[in-house]
Amino acid sequence: MSFVWKAIACFAALAASSTLHAEEPVPTAKWSIAIHGGAGTLTRERMTPEKEAAYRAALQAALDAGSAVLKRGGSSADAVTAVITQLEDDPKFNAGRGAVFTWDGTNEMDASIMLGETRAAGAVAGVGTVRHPILLARAVMEHSPHVFLSGKGAEQFAAEQGLEIVGPEWFATEERKRQLEQMKAKNLSALDVEFKFGTVGAVALDQHGHLAAGTSTGGMTGKRWSRIGDSPVIGAGTWADDRACAVSGTGWGEYFIRVGVAHAICDRMLLAGEDAQTAADAVIGDVATMGGDGGVIVVSKDGDAVFSMNTPGMYRGRATSSGTNEVAIFADEDE
Repeated sequence: MSFVWKAIACFAALAASSTLHAEEPVPTAKWSIAIHGGAGTLTRERMTPEKEAAYRAALQAALDAGSAVLKRGGSSADAVTAVITQLEDDPKFNAGRGAVFTWDGTNEMDASIMLGETRAAGAVAGVGTVRHPILLARAVMEHSPHVFLSGKGAEQFAAEQGLEIVGPEWFATEERKRQLEQMKAKNLSALDVEFKFGTVGAVALDQHGHLAAGTSTGGMTGKRWSRIGDSPVIGAGTWADDRACAVSGTGWGEYFIRVGVAHAICDRMLLAGEDAQTAADAVIGDVATMGGDGGVIVVSKDGDAVFSMNTPGMYRGRATSSGTNEVAIFADEDE
């Protein structure tokens, strides 16, 4: 074969090879996300088909919002806040709009966020005028020298940061008022009227390998004396560390604080080498031994997205770059 024909053949081969590679999909970097909307006595007997469908649709919409951020290469922090702001606006969940009432008939909300790369964190407690407490927690982390603000001071900071301020009517719903009235009239506990621990949260691993966790809540129905649970407590309801995992909890806050649930799970993974499921199950088991209830969502540094709970159910969902995309309510759906 002459030199000219050899050159032509070589060029054709290169062109064919280039066309083949151009048609092949570009590999996508790993990402993972898990969300929750509260754990508790969630049984099929207490759930109408219409209500179940509405909750599943809401969870899927929030999961999709977070997944979209990660798919396009966005940060885990942006994915977490995309999920939580959506759930804070949904009155079906106890965070932001639809938050439960205190004993005095007000709404007092808590939130926190943490980044696994630097372990930077921000938290707020007892706020009642900020539409999105999770955005305020993030502002504390990013634009203040502090980690934890509360009450009027936190609300003042929110206004200075230009966050959306709303009146009490934004958060109040008739269903939450009814729950408080029922609790007072019948001398019931918060769990008797809610059937679940009200909290929303998200944990994510982005394509850059960084983890983030966030949690937001209205607390427990009828809470008194400016009670604060685990949700805004870094290490109890929220924790993220790129060396191990990101965790968001939902449960009986007093027990989650005493166990240091979120931090304990990551510590078991980091120091004892346990996988995410084993660590989460062990710590939730510890909570149960002490008499507490609840659940957690966990994403590991390797992208494993797992759930653990000692309650009949937990509103939850997870999605990964490998194709997982699911939402669930009842505990036996993981079996």
